[in-house]
Amino acid sequence: MNAPVDVSFFTRAAKPLTSYRKYWAARFGTAKFLPTSRAEMEALGWDSCDIIVVTGDAYVDHPSFGMAVIGRMLEAQGFRVGIIAQPDWQSADPFKVLGKPNLFFGVTAGNMDSMINRYTADRKIRSDDAYTPGDVGGHRPDRAAIVYSQRCKEAWSDVPIVLGGIEGSLRRIAHYDYWQDKVRRSIVVDSKCDLLLYGNAERAIVEIAHRLAAREPVHQITDVRGTAFVRRETPEGWFEIDSTTVDEPGRVEAHINPYLMVSEQAKANGASCAREEEAQAVAEAAEAAGAASVANAAIKPIQFVPNPALQGKGKVKVPPRDRSVIRLPSYEQVRADAVLYAHANRVLHLETNPGNARALVQAHGEGTTARDVWINPPPIPLTTAEMDHVFDLPYARSPHPRYADEHGSHDGATKIPAWEMIRFSVNIMRGCFGGCTFCSITEHEGRIIQSRSEDSIIKEVEAIRDSVKGFTGTISDLGGPTANMYRIGCKSPEIEAACRKPSCVYPGICQNLNTNHDPLIKIYRRARALKGIKKILIGSGLRYDLAVQSPEYVKELVQHHVGGYLKIAPEHTEQGPLTKMMKPGIGSYDRFKQMFEKYSAEAGKKQYLIPYFIAAHPGTSDEDMMNLALWLKRNGFRADQVQTFYPSPMATATAMYHSNKNPLRKITRDSETVDIVRGEKRRRLHKAFLRYHDANNWPLLREALKSMGRADLIGNGKHHLIPTWQPLTDGSYESARRKNSTPVALKTAKPVKGRILTQHTGLPPRETGAGRTKPSPAKPIRKGR
Repeated sequence: MNAPVDVSFFTRAAKPLTSYRKYWAARFGTAKFLPTSRAEMEALGWDSCDIIVVTGDAYVDHPSFGMAVIGRMLEAQGFRVGIIAQPDWQSADPFKVLGKPNLFFGVTAGNMDSMINRYTADRKIRSDDAYTPGDVGGHRPDRAAIVYSQRCKEAWSDVPIVLGGIEGSLRRIAHYDYWQDKVRRSIVVDSKCDLLLYGNAERAIVEIAHRLAAREPVHQITDVRGTAFVRRETPEGWFEIDSTTVDEPGRVEAHINPYLMVSEQAKANGASCAREEEAQAVAEAAEAAGAASVANAAIKPIQFVPNPALQGKGKVKVPPRDRSVIRLPSYEQVRADAVLYAHANRVLHLETNPGNARALVQAHGEGTTARDVWINPPPIPLTTAEMDHVFDLPYARSPHPRYADEHGSHDGATKIPAWEMIRFSVNIMRGCFGGCTFCSITEHEGRIIQSRSEDSIIKEVEAIRDSVKGFTGTISDLGGPTANMYRIGCKSPEIEAACRKPSCVYPGICQNLNTNHDPLIKIYRRARALKGIKKILIGSGLRYDLAVQSPEYVKELVQHHVGGYLKIAPEHTEQGPLTKMMKPGIGSYDRFKQMFEKYSAEAGKKQYLIPYFIAAHPGTSDEDMMNLALWLKRNGFRADQVQTFYPSPMATATAMYHSNKNPLRKITRDSETVDIVRGEKRRRLHKAFLRYHDANNWPLLREALKSMGRADLIGNGKHHLIPTWQPLTDGSYESARRKNSTPVALKTAKPVKGRILTQHTGLPPRETGAGRTKPSPAKPIRKGR
């Protein structure tokens, strides 16, 4: 199944997705939409569902929505799949609407973690939900994966629960919970699911479905990659490794004699060197012709002799990786000791490469209640042919008709914002090898890039053009988790399978990484040449340090695929936080900016870069944020949307936040301590530095600058950060997501003695009489609002 256009070539000992014999129910054919009610089931001729998927999102039949991908994938295997979307979780009755599933319940909180979906980074409740019709919040419970699993078990206690989605992926071991400010147990224990599928689960879900259909008990399915489950003890034949030994120095390899020629080193390894052999042949020919060879007998090379006292030492027989399991510190230990938590997080991230990862196990409970959470190695990435199969399934590419308004449209009051965002976009790849510590993409999708074929991508663009209602000729995005990692991967399959680095581009781009952007350029050109396609924009995040390796790609992007603004994410300017984020220095941004402006000018276009930055990230000092604010002002940037660090479960930066340690290096009691931004006041200060231009932030910034000894930055000149004067403001901040902004009561400021007031510094707006009606005596017009 390894298609010749695959980027990753390490051995994939996995059964191809299309090689399974279809289940008998395939005779019912393909549904236009997977059924969400008994009436829809009856219309399809079904008396029951084989599998029911419960999700916290509205049902949108599109390859960007997890429930649709899994549902259509199982349907293609011949199973009858029903969808229960955003059920009322107050009782088990809504979980019975489709009847009892024959095989299992598939449970997911949705495309987003339910807690991140519900709460802001400041732990305030959001009033909106982009995955709900009408953008209305409150249609899913907190910790939806746990609640849904328990309700499914309450509805049908004998039906297996298979949990998946990003919420489950990021909680597969004991994890720090930002909302409760404590370490919680693995979601496998809390949800009481039978199996947890983490990462992209097509390969695992298909195998599990067929094995359950063959009447194999769910508790015997323990060998599927990308799964986690509860065990009472380690089975026979496994080698258990204490996680505290993972970072210790292992075997010391024999030193190479520096005086040996290359050919001699090759012979010592059972190989040969063509270059040395050729040189030897030339030398022998010259000697045969009578050439004299002169040697100085007094000069002798140093001989390396093995030390007999060390013979036999250091030769440790390593257990096979496929039968090795690493025991992490128990839940009780990581809950009580933040250093052990950071250590467990580091080991987890070291064991994420499908080519060399080992199983992990973590104990939960003590005595008679003790059980182990067993985590199998990550799933094998899909081949290009398998990726094409997944994305070529018969998606309707629209929300379910139940969400339509009275006109049968999804564009009015019932519009689903998340669908609107990806309505005219195409996902061309999965995975990310950036390894940013605050991001969860790598933990979920892995760092091996899985790319679709060019023909499959073009086919989807044509499908959007021909069948999606409302298409005007513009493709909103041709990307993925990262815009420019399509068909980029390691040059060597051996190195890729053995590598344990968390990032391929930090601290610099790996010399073994293929950075060729030609396949992506080819797709851009072919897609925009299609009839009926007016414009193709790139909306996914751009890895600019990778892009500058291909000036031709940057030129293609800037001159044809930017709609006036291009958003990129340098995240910070200072080395302190950047080293904790695993992001490149600001110099990479400057090089990309020069290329961007050059190619924009050549095309005769006025285009702008919009940089994104993070406030309050671990490792960020107040001085770092001050320097970032000065950089923003020097470069003329005024950030409207501000991103504050959000500690998501299992992220490396979250481990820093909880433990004050740096898991990017070996963890010890005395290892590096990380500066953590905690407390509402300091987080507000860091956010205020990003919005230095907002007058509401000036009093806080003045106080901070004075305490930092930088009162020289307070003044009315161009080189000052904030002015000395304070206008009348209401003290509120309204974000781009306005409904999430906390309203603040109007504050009245007392005029400073001796100051001349204007409309900008305290006077109410000037009355012009334009558009006014005669005021009622009982209700005088309020001024100064």
